[in-house]
Amino acid sequence: MIKIIFSLTAVSFLCFAGSMNAQKVEQLFNGKDLSNWNFVIDRNAGSADKVFSVRDSLIHIKGTLGYMYTKKKYSNYALHVEWRWPAEATNSGIFVLIEEPKNPFPNGIECQLSAGNAGDLVLLGGSNLNEYKAPAEGRPAFPVLKKANPSSEKPAGEWNNANIFVRDGVIDVIINGVHQNTATDKVKSGHIGLQSEGKDIQFKNITITDL
Repeated sequence: MIKIIFSLTAVSFLCFAGSMNAQKVEQLFNGKDLSNWNFVIDRNAGSADKVFSVRDSLIHIKGTLGYMYTKKKYSNYALHVEWRWPAEATNSGIFVLIEEPKNPFPNGIECQLSAGNAGDLVLLGGSNLNEYKAPAEGRPAFPVLKKANPSSEKPAGEWNNANIFVRDGVIDVIINGVHQNTATDKVKSGHIGLQSEGKDIQFKNITITDL
């Protein structure tokens, strides 16, 4: 049964990819500046431009805990994000379906990019996923829906890609071509974000395509 489910999921991804070819691709990052984004810094301690910057057509994120998020909300889309660790592979994340951009974590879903765990889904700010079952001892501060397969990440210095499909609240996550997660949220629209967790991470080619 599991193999059948994965096969059907793979077919649906191919259908998405085929339809994307005929649809408009929106650049969430223009390669020059971060004018399409807003910023949250933990406890408002410091300046966002010290954490989030653009150099050599890349987004550089390093420093205080926080995140950047799109000024617009999006629904029913395919999100493509490329990232790499220029030195040490550490921790960051991609946020989707942000209902409310709280400080220091939004109400939304994080696609984990923490080294070795890329593709986990983290429930932030009271958000929920139908597939998540809280343990008997109670819901933790950061509930996690674990990825389906072993890590498909590349080593530090090499570029990775995440393709995240959000359709009617259903989230599908593919990391470097490997399907890692599927989950269902009652929320169907929200901001998209990129996280700062302290260490250096770079992003490029951030695009969104309507589904």
